[in-house]
Formats: sequence, structure tokens, C-alpha cells
Amino acid sequence: MPHYRLKEAAELLGVSDDTIRRWVDQGKLVVAHDAGGRQVIDGVQLAAYAHDLALAAPRPQPLPVVSESARNRFVGLVTHVLRDTVMAQVEIQAGPHRIVSLMSREAADDLALEPGVLAIAAVKSTNVVVEVPDHA
Repeated sequence: MPHYRLKEAAELLGVSDDTIRRWVDQGKLVVAHDAGGRQVIDGVQLAAYAHDLALAAPRPQPLPVVSESARNRFVGLVTHVLRDTVMAQVEIQAGPHRIVSLMSREAADDLALEPGVLAIAAVKSTNVVVEVPDHA
């Protein structure tokens, strides 16, 4: 099991060494000592604390979009959402067009995508497949 010195833990969490020491003093992180007698933090504990910090951090609210580079925007209704533990498949019916998007489950949850929700599919791609039907 990995252990991290206080300086390493600070670098991983993007805070100062003093902040890590303060969290140790407050009992938010528990230290042990390595073979050299230096203070270290268990990697599993540090990962759990980092996760909790991310959840507690205020998320900035995005400003309304007034312009964007994607030209192909399809406004439609979400007709189906299939979620697994990591990914989500979202289907949108935009007029005669059925659009299927694969995204992280977290993104689908954050957007509260469910059947009946109005959504915009913004399509921007450097690869477009063009097919020709059989004229038989």
C-alpha cells in the first residue's frame, strides 16, 4: 500500500505543505511514520480525502452560451437513456433525425438526462462518413 510524505500529498492535492499539516492537526488526515521516521499519509486515506474535497468544492456555474463553434445543433427530445456503471448511451429524436451519444454516466447524471427532457445535440467532427445507397 503506497504512502506519501506530506510534501507529496500537498502536491497531489494542489495545496501547500502547511495546509496538509493543518489538516493533520485538525484530525482530517492521519499520519504514520516511515522507516526513516518521516511523517507519511496512507494512499487510500489520501485518495478518499481528495474525493471528498472534490465533492465539497463549489462548482462554478457556467455562463449562458451565446456563441459556439459547432454549426450542427439538433434540438430534440431525449427518448432513451441506457446507463451502466461508467458510461451512458443517450438517444435524442430531433425531427426526422435520431442521434445517439455515448458519454460518461457522470455527465448524463449531471445533465439529468431522462426520456422527455429537451436537449441539444451539438455535433462537431473532423470525420464524417458518407454513404451512397444502392440504386438497384
